[in-house]
Amino acid sequence: MTQFGMVIMIAWGVLVVITATLYLYRGRLQRDEEDQIFLDDAFSQEKVAQEAIAAKVNSVQPLLRVFIWILAVVTVFVIGYWIWDIVAQFK
Repeated sequence: MTQFGMVIMIAWGVLVVITATLYLYRGRLQRDEEDQIFLDDAFSQEKVAQEAIAAKVNSVQPLLRVFIWILAVVTVFVIGYWIWDIVAQFK
């Protein structure tokens, strides 16, 4: 494998780690999020906490989508490069 091949494989690996980290972070945030809460005035602090969690999850979601798309594009590029390298070795 050429030096260029090593660089794109390392870049792909870094993107995988970043995307996995974002998934884990979002999952950790959503673990504390309640699906349904019945709130009255006595539970206003719980409402504020749930809104803060929802805001954090909503701020991570667009970044996660961007990294998923970038990872998909780089994965297609890596697969194409890998196939090209295999074909070039047999010539």
